[in-house]
Amino acid sequence: MIEEIKKHISQVMDFQSKDETEIENFRIKYLGSKGLLKDYFAAFKQVPNEQKKDFGQTVNALKTAAQDKVAALKEALSDAEVEKGTYGDLSRPGAPIELGSRHPISIVKNRIIEIFSRIGFNVSEGPEIEDDWHNFTALNLPEYHPARDMQDTFFVQTDPDILLRTHTSTVQVRYMEGNKPPIRTISPGRVYRNEAISARSHCFFHQVEGLYVDKGVSFADLKQTLQYFTNEMFGKSRIRLRPSYFPFTEPSAEVDVYWGLETETDYKMTKGTGWLEIMGCGMVDPNVLKNCGIDPEEYSGFAFGMGIDRIALLLHQIPDIRMFSENDIRFLKQFKSAY
Repeated sequence: MIEEIKKHISQVMDFQSKDETEIENFRIKYLGSKGLLKDYFAAFKQVPNEQKKDFGQTVNALKTAAQDKVAALKEALSDAEVEKGTYGDLSRPGAPIELGSRHPISIVKNRIIEIFSRIGFNVSEGPEIEDDWHNFTALNLPEYHPARDMQDTFFVQTDPDILLRTHTSTVQVRYMEGNKPPIRTISPGRVYRNEAISARSHCFFHQVEGLYVDKGVSFADLKQTLQYFTNEMFGKSRIRLRPSYFPFTEPSAEVDVYWGLETETDYKMTKGTGWLEIMGCGMVDPNVLKNCGIDPEEYSGFAFGMGIDRIALLLHQIPDIRMFSENDIRFLKQFKSAY
């Protein structure tokens, strides 16, 4: 019988399988409640006394071999399942990559850039931390000028000459200082003003300003450019210009687009008039050209500026400007665009 047990030990050592059912049947055969080991232990009392020691050692060797084999096979099977779960079927197609959504501010900004690029405007950018010259003085706002109070400015306390820009007109100043006419550029970017945060205003927002300087530029050129833009951006070609005041343009105007009164929302947005203000504009003041090293006797130009946030609120019917900066993924996932 000892030789029979040794044959089983050899079979146990040679047994290999990756099938869970086969491994379980193997365990039951040797280690189950009705397995071979139980039979051998039951036969122990019938073995002659002189063979009991060898018989017992051989049966225990079979038991240890069977337990070790089952444990090793189950561990190998578990490792294979982990690897399969980690890597999956490598022959399967890859999972589709979910496309992200553009921020509504980026969608509107890119749309504006694309519209003006068709008529020759390039894009210029500048620093958000500016000096007094580029933010105020060069733009016909000398020190103590009352119009400075129109813009509640964030100044850097360590240096009263350094501030967070209140408009992207600073980029236009820098561009004129470094380039000779003809100049045709737009300047999108973030600006800062010390204003109370509410559903309609924020302490930082986004603007895009345009500048065209060349010989013989007139107010008629400005109007035609803006009419082209409103038609492309909103599908509305009817605009009006109302006299206004900006320190760096003369004459200056506010631009309204006729939105219409077709829906209840139109009535709310336009306060029942059908007209909606979208930007400010004007002819570049000769003093500004002179401050930037351009001869106002030879060149003239126009400038305009609009709030990107305001247009995004309008186009997407967003009720609260604070939603742009809250990073709520549920809000951002709603926006899909090719721009």
